Amino acid sequence: MGKHSKLLSIWEHYLTKEIGIEFKACLYFFCILFFYSVYRVIGGSLEANIIHMAEMICLTYIMGYVQVYLLSNFDEGEQLKGKNFFYTILCSVIYTGISYICKWFDRNLWVYIGFALYIVVVYICAFLVYKYKRRLDEKHLNADLKAFQERRKQNE
Repeated sequence: MGKHSKLLSIWEHYLTKEIGIEFKACLYFFCILFFYSVYRVIGGSLEANIIHMAEMICLTYIMGYVQVYLLSNFDEGEQLKGKNFFYTILCSVIYTGISYICKWFDRNLWVYIGFALYIVVVYICAFLVYKYKRRLDEKHLNADLKAFQERRKQNE
C-alpha cells in the first residue's frame, strides 16, 4: 500500500466519522428543537430564543464528537444494554443538565424530567433506526453479492 493510498484511506475514515457526527448533530438538534418548540407553544409563545437554539446546536455537535470518539459511537451499537444503555443515560443527563444551566425550560422541574425521559426515548429511537439501516444495508449488499456471483458463473 503506497503512501498516497494510505493517506486517502485515513482521509476517507475521518470523513466518514465527520459525516456521521454531522448527521447526529442534525438529528438530535431537530429532536431537541421540537421539544423546545412544543414547550414554547404550550407556554403561549410562538417565539423561540435564538441563543437557546445556538446553545442546542453547539451542544449537539459537541455531544456528537463525544459519542463517536469517547463513547464508542454507542447509539450505532449492536445492542442497547449494559455499557451502551449507561451511555444513553449519561448523555441524556448531560443534555438535561446543560438545558437546566442554560434555562431552556425556565427551570421548570417537571419539564426537565420530561425532557430527560424524552432524550432517552430519542436515543432508543436513533438506536433502532441505525440498527434497521444496518439490516437494510446488509440485505442490499448480500443481494449485490449474489447478483455478482451469478454474473460470474454465467461468464465462466
